[in-house]
Amino acid sequence: MAIYDLEEQEKIDGLKTWWEAYGTLMIVVAATFIAGMAGVQAWNYYQRQQVEQAAELYASLRQVEAGGDPKKIGDAANLLMQGFPDSGYASRAALISAHASFEAGDIQSAKSRLQWTLDNTREDELKDLVRLRLAGILLDEQKYDDALRLLETKHGESFDGLYADLKGDVLTAAGKVAEARAAYRMALDKLGNKGTYHNIVQMKLDALAEAK
Repeated sequence: MAIYDLEEQEKIDGLKTWWEAYGTLMIVVAATFIAGMAGVQAWNYYQRQQVEQAAELYASLRQVEAGGDPKKIGDAANLLMQGFPDSGYASRAALISAHASFEAGDIQSAKSRLQWTLDNTREDELKDLVRLRLAGILLDEQKYDDALRLLETKHGESFDGLYADLKGDVLTAAGKVAEARAAYRMALDKLGNKGTYHNIVQMKLDALAEAK
């Protein structure tokens, strides 16, 4: 029994020595771990709240959109753009506002919203779409070089036909017939040989057949 007590005492003394050396460190590590877990949970909760709030604002925007008032649409979009700029909802809100402004003849506001989307969205396909819309506006403004710069930006393969077609439109308007033909031919190649859109591009190319 005495031997047993002696062994137990040695274990206790060893634990005391170990605790004196490492006890404080273990408390710090444990506290840091617990705080980290709490921090992760708090961050996840915050993220969920942000998404829910953005979704609610976007739903409100769609209701306002039905009224067709570009100012109200713009104000609703601003709430998302300023409060939740990194969300996909904000980028789509900016596009909705841009469309409303364009339809109302406020071209500068439309361009501003499109540029905001281009600068803030993380979605490559959305960027590709925005460049097309901006280039179309620049074509209407006869800013051909600016439009071409946008259309020559690297983009997703699925947009090749659309980019080439609009590039053909810009080059045609700029009087660069040979280059326009090449762009339309590329568009036809990328779009395939069927469909209404393909036929429209073919008509554009045919219209340039006699041009010099």
